[in-house]
Amino acid sequence: MPSRLITRIAPDVGWLPISFANVYFIGRPGGKWIVVDTGFPGGAHEILAAAEARFGSGSRPEAIVLTHGHIDHAGNAAALADELDAPIYAHQLEIPFLNGKCAYPPPDPTVGGATAFLSRFLPRLRRDLGGRLRELRLEKVPGVSGWQWLPTPGHSPGHICLFRESDRLLLTGDALVTVNMESWSALLSRQRDLARPPPPFTMDWVSARASLEHMAALRPNVIAAGHGIPISDSDLPERLENFAKNFRTPRRGRYVWQAARTNENGIVDLPPAPFDPVPFATAAALFCAGLALGAGYLDERQRK
Repeated sequence: MPSRLITRIAPDVGWLPISFANVYFIGRPGGKWIVVDTGFPGGAHEILAAAEARFGSGSRPEAIVLTHGHIDHAGNAAALADELDAPIYAHQLEIPFLNGKCAYPPPDPTVGGATAFLSRFLPRLRRDLGGRLRELRLEKVPGVSGWQWLPTPGHSPGHICLFRESDRLLLTGDALVTVNMESWSALLSRQRDLARPPPPFTMDWVSARASLEHMAALRPNVIAAGHGIPISDSDLPERLENFAKNFRTPRRGRYVWQAARTNENGIVDLPPAPFDPVPFATAAALFCAGLALGAGYLDERQRK
């Protein structure tokens, strides 16, 4: 049953992993509730089933809140909003990337690692969430009490985290993840670890570091990220503090030394794209393989 996929990380917070991305539900059955992030496209039916199992048939959320608008977090937002008749909230600086005005800065596959390799195959499209899209205002999370949203730019221009002071629970989106997305083995095993934001999609590493320091200062007891298994170890505040203190940016990459600049209208300026040798190396390897196969075929014909 789909309900078995939901894990409670607090009495009123549920976690639903879909592929490599996480969806969160905040609220109790019979009361107000919201959805935080929506995963890759194609998972709406699974999220709807989980919501029905947790909150009951016909129950509708007060809001869908996006930590940011990348496709693995906003992929099902429009479908869920239409089905559940719910508004979608995002930070002002994410709006131009969600209303069809502009595509996000292109990913940087040259930064290296597993997700960098995979980023070469993801389409770079403009996404329009339609008339249900709303701008987050003040610092209160719409639809639930006791929560606040905090600006944590770097991975994307209007990235936010959600924090509850009472139990120090922090939903970090991609400002901090709990699996090393640069490692194939870590991705496949889902080994829990504090890790920097996914490098190929992080457009401003100076801001990413500042956001990490901001999160560490909150001293969270629970970290629930956009990727990876939530962590609630007793030494978590100290681990996060040390992680932030020793944070290192990638050694190379398009946005490592110069950030992408954006504003409320979208992209203002991008650093030049570095040379990516992988497509050329792949094409060369395929060409050589083709030559080898062709030569073998001709040789076989000549023998006959």
